This record gives sequence, C-alpha cells and structure tokens, in this order.
Amino acid sequence: MSTIPLTVIGAGKLRAELHEMKTVQRPSVIAAIAEARSHGDLSENAEYEAAKERQGFVEGRIAELESKLSNAQIIDPALLDANGACVFGATIDLEDMASATAVTYQIVGDDEADIKEGKISISSPLSRALIGKYPGDIAEVHAPGGVREYEILDVKYI
Repeated sequence: MSTIPLTVIGAGKLRAELHEMKTVQRPSVIAAIAEARSHGDLSENAEYEAAKERQGFVEGRIAELESKLSNAQIIDPALLDANGACVFGATIDLEDMASATAVTYQIVGDDEADIKEGKISISSPLSRALIGKYPGDIAEVHAPGGVREYEILDVKYI
C-alpha cells in the first residue's frame, strides 16, 4: 500500500476516531452481543444479528483506521518551505475569474477533505490544477460544467 498524505490535524482526528472505536464502540458492541445471547435462541434473535453486524462494522473501521495511520505520511504545513508554491497542506487564497469571488482552500488528504471547512482533497481536480503554481498564476480547472479559471492570490503554510 502506498503512503497516505495527512496533515497533522487530520492524523489527530483519525487517531481520536480510532481511540473512540477501540475504547467505546468495541466494548459497547461486545456488551450488546452478550445481552442478546442471554435472551436464548440465537437463530431467531434479531438483536443478536444486529449486534453482530455492528461488530463487523466496528472491527472493519478499526482495521481501516489502523492501516491508514500506519501508512500515513504526516505533513505539518507550518514546517513547509515551498518558496510560495501550492503544495500539499498549503492554504491558498483564490479568486474565481468568472464571478470575481474570493475563496480560501487548504489542500489536504482524501480522509480530511470537507468543502464546508475549506479543505479540498489532494486528488480533486482543483488541487491538481493548483499544485506547483505560485501567487499571480492562473489555474485552469476542468470541471464537469466546463473550464473554470482561478487566480492564485496568496499561498500560506499554516
């Protein structure tokens, strides 16, 4: 498996979710299975089936989180020195050339992406168009609605 880029904040969120899964969700599911078993016949026990299904989900998510964290390449944007270039972890101020509106995005890993928080995935078309560009450059993004142009106003490593 290849390395998974994550910011320090994103890695912390995954670690917190893993901790919650192991210390809260897993014991809760085990207790639910034990409770369902105490009700007798397992062949017609819907509670038992639901608890076993939940256990499968929890164990799968724990394995997924452990795998992602073990293969993570954690990058601290504050320690980057990319001479003003758009790189992973950078926070970029853009101006949409068509509507003249300013937006700010941070380029993050796939698991951290949340457009509402201004975090876009490294694999998104916008990120791919921005990588390697500098303030003053124009990035052309090939979107489903056609080509959109963004002017890079500023690049910060915070």
